[in-house]
Amino acid sequence: MTVAEEKQDFSKRLKDAMRKARLEAGPTRFAREFNLRHHGEPVTAQTTRKWLYGGALPTQDKVRTLAQWLEVSPQWLRYGEAERSHAAARQETAAYAVDSGWLAKKFDSLSEPHKKMVLEITRALLRLEGKQ
Repeated sequence: MTVAEEKQDFSKRLKDAMRKARLEAGPTRFAREFNLRHHGEPVTAQTTRKWLYGGALPTQDKVRTLAQWLEVSPQWLRYGEAERSHAAARQETAAYAVDSGWLAKKFDSLSEPHKKMVLEITRALLRLEGKQ
């Protein structure tokens, strides 16, 4: 298999995983949503466009973030290996849970109105948890 074929196959699997996750996003929105979930260097819309249209392959750390987000196994997403059960994929990606330092950094990068929204949602969820 050529590198070009690998890129095209990855693109197909990525789009399939997005469809199954009911995520319809263009490259700009996809990049923004990805960067909210990724612990490393952010990606550009140009980069995600390349992933979506077979122009490039993401690095392994980015594949793990994509897999966790889209709830598929990293191996299947990158290489097309037989997908394991949903539970196995979740266990595998659980090691990459959000740490508080990363979350604080992402929160600080939000605009003030968005920070207020996050705080309101968090308070509402905490109130719901208290009622259960």
